[in-house]
Amino acid sequence: MKLRPFALLIILSMSANAFAQSPDLFKRKNIEARMLAVAKWQLANPKHKLYDWTNGAFYAGVFAAYETTKSQDLMNAMLEMGEKNEWKPGPRFDHADDIAINQTYIDLYRIKRDKKMLQPTIDVVERLNKETGNEVAKHGITWWWCDAIFMAPPTLAKLAKTTGDISYLALNDRLYKETFDRLYDNEEHLYARDANFLIKGAATDRREANGKKIFWSRGNGWVVGGLVRLLKELPKDHPTRSFYLQQYKEMVERLASIQQPDGLWRSSLLDADAYPGGEASGSGFHIYAMAWGINNKILDKKKYLPIVRKGWTALNGLVHADGKVGWTQPIGADPRRNFNADSWEVYGAGAFMLAGSEVVKL
Repeated sequence: MKLRPFALLIILSMSANAFAQSPDLFKRKNIEARMLAVAKWQLANPKHKLYDWTNGAFYAGVFAAYETTKSQDLMNAMLEMGEKNEWKPGPRFDHADDIAINQTYIDLYRIKRDKKMLQPTIDVVERLNKETGNEVAKHGITWWWCDAIFMAPPTLAKLAKTTGDISYLALNDRLYKETFDRLYDNEEHLYARDANFLIKGAATDRREANGKKIFWSRGNGWVVGGLVRLLKELPKDHPTRSFYLQQYKEMVERLASIQQPDGLWRSSLLDADAYPGGEASGSGFHIYAMAWGINNKILDKKKYLPIVRKGWTALNGLVHADGKVGWTQPIGADPRRNFNADSWEVYGAGAFMLAGSEVVKL
């Protein structure tokens, strides 16, 4: 049974906790406290292999929280994670999911300058640069699903900036363009999750009940969050930077236009009634991307700041008193996954911390 919007708002209001009831969600000390609480709860409740893509997103958030708070506990947790993983990616050299965690390795290497933190990343990317793997054989391109844009491009760009080897940027440009050409909708300025969600001929089963195309909030959150992390690393004079920047601007403008009245985004971006609960992980990445754009004077502050403020306030309302980020859609490949106030995943916590790391700068 679908909840009517008013009933949903009542439920969300009832589930709001001390986080959302703070007198000022935008004071630095309060944002830091929330980020630390979320990190603490999630670190105490692990769920996946440490090299897993879910933890790639989570530890990206942990590092952002460390940069914000300078918490030694967070640094220790990341170093422990890296040591347990032996600073290696996942087992599939050509699968973007398995090099998402390497972003945190590179970030830690930049602080500690310990070569063992970096060499396995160099090795796997060198192999990716030279070999055609199973993903191409199965799907025709390497990064065939939109989530890959968060997982792999920032890793390649971080590695290029850290080592000075610009061949990694050329590799990223080539693989990224393949994904863009296949999945980006130039009318809606959003990404299909994968080729299964492209509208072709009479494939009306790939539309929502309202007739709109299916665009997944978290999938597009992965993309726009990945674009932020890519743009942060690209040289200002990189020949394709304008391509990524234009795409970022188009996407955040579209996402801003479909923010819901409660400040959040629905799991199906163009059919808010299909899955009415405000979803934490997609919303967190959208807020992260917009706040970053304001902070870097790319987005108009007058237009986007109210959207970010509204979103951050609502996102805090999804966090339990113990720091668990609820209303997070479980693992899947589309919007059609049930979730509620008690639903959590590690990437929901990661998205929250990434959002906080930029909101705190406003």
